[in-house]
Amino acid sequence: MPSPPAVFFISDAHLGAEPEAAEAGRTRRLHDFFAWLPTVGSTLYVAGDLFDFWFEYPHAIPRRYFGTLSALSRLRDQGVEIHYLTGNHDFWLGEFLEREIGVTRHPSSVRLELQGRRIYLHHGDGLVGGDLGYRVLRRILRNPVSVRLYQLVHPDLGIPLARAFSKLSRHAKGERPLEAERLVREIAEPRFAEGFDTVIIGHFHHVFERREGGKEFFLLGDWIRHFTYLKLDAGRFALDAWSG
Repeated sequence: MPSPPAVFFISDAHLGAEPEAAEAGRTRRLHDFFAWLPTVGSTLYVAGDLFDFWFEYPHAIPRRYFGTLSALSRLRDQGVEIHYLTGNHDFWLGEFLEREIGVTRHPSSVRLELQGRRIYLHHGDGLVGGDLGYRVLRRILRNPVSVRLYQLVHPDLGIPLARAFSKLSRHAKGERPLEAERLVREIAEPRFAEGFDTVIIGHFHHVFERREGGKEFFLLGDWIRHFTYLKLDAGRFALDAWSG
């Protein structure tokens, strides 16, 4: 019996974080990866923050992402199933990708059983201790009332304003060192105790993997510096970088 087609996981491209000319190369690199996927896999999981900012108005979406939306649409037309977990930069993802492209949207974690593996998949934000302020802000911003209020702001003002806030937030945090043991202790081990054998997250922009005693923990890296993806094929995971 042939093996099921491969499944792929990526996170944190943050498209739109920089001027278009400055990030044209990495955007093209991501689109090349999308074009390659139908030849090797059947499913793509985007674990959040594909876009540095996303907001849908009733009659408008960010024009900046038209090329990437077209690339995702071609993926679906070629039979690749796409799942999108919202991150902390694109949590206002609405129905557009589902309705117009066929992407399945997940507002929180996803629990999967694939190729004999029990997988916990999450963007990664809010999972470690000390994020109380962020968790409160997250509940406020994701409230449907907040969304409706922001829709009253004209797109020509609302989209640049939110993008500027997103950039300010990102630079204020800066580049944080990898606290691998803390992430294993606070994120991976509790999910292993629940019965999962694999935990996959993004958000931290670091590439990391730990495999012990049949349990596996992966940080997906990003598509800013690392260009990494995780592949599940014949029940085995491999973390690799896309070179084109």
